Amino acid sequence: MLSYPEIDPIAFSLGPLKVHWYGIMYLLGFLAAWRVALHRSKRPWSPVHKNQIEDLIVYCAFGVILGGRFGYVVFYNFEKWFSDPLWLLRIWEGGMSFHGGLIGVLLALCIYSRKINQPFLALGDFVAPMVPIGLGLGRLGNFIGQELWGRSTDSWVGMVFPKDPQQLSRHPSQLYEFFLEGIVLFAILIFFSRKPRPRGVISGLFLLGYGCFRFTVEFFREPDIGIEGIAWMTRGQTLCLPMIVCGVGLILWGFMASRSLTKDIK
Repeated sequence: MLSYPEIDPIAFSLGPLKVHWYGIMYLLGFLAAWRVALHRSKRPWSPVHKNQIEDLIVYCAFGVILGGRFGYVVFYNFEKWFSDPLWLLRIWEGGMSFHGGLIGVLLALCIYSRKINQPFLALGDFVAPMVPIGLGLGRLGNFIGQELWGRSTDSWVGMVFPKDPQQLSRHPSQLYEFFLEGIVLFAILIFFSRKPRPRGVISGLFLLGYGCFRFTVEFFREPDIGIEGIAWMTRGQTLCLPMIVCGVGLILWGFMASRSLTKDIK
């Protein structure tokens, strides 16, 4: 069994203000995405110019934070929100949802694409390779904060989280997600986007890749409430299914549209 490296979730304090590692990971994620975006904006086919990157990151940041919070409340704690509507605004009590954050980012990209007069999918293809950076760092923040741990296990990869009231040996599922959703997905998207691709294909590859990776890791995470009639499927897995379907659809549509356009030109 592995030993949990006890790291204080609070990185440092400034008087009464306590700065958590989870928040720092968000900040590092936005900074890293900014640097990658600057590099990608130099490519001839980039829909975003260098001087537009800062605004793009700000729009996405608001989408992540507002959408992530709203998604957590609606997807996972709707009854609590219904009985206490102001709980939505108490962000300091914690709770973020990737799927909600994704919806928030999509809305932000829709607004920003109109502002700079660029196709929505072109902007989505530009942003998609940067998303795994924040995902991976966020999972590290979950691991340090001892949140979203895995199911109990007798295997050697298990570890006991000090905050776990049951003190069971569990899968460090946050690290599985850090590796798959962060490192592996980032490598796939960066490699694939080195050359111009049909519009929508990179966005579709992100949706497909994340959906498959998250669906798989959910078998190792402590399960949340699923849907009635499908006992084995978690809420996270049900939210990933539309991503997988949309991802496959976007990839097929992108390549077919590109092939059709090539034939018309010939």
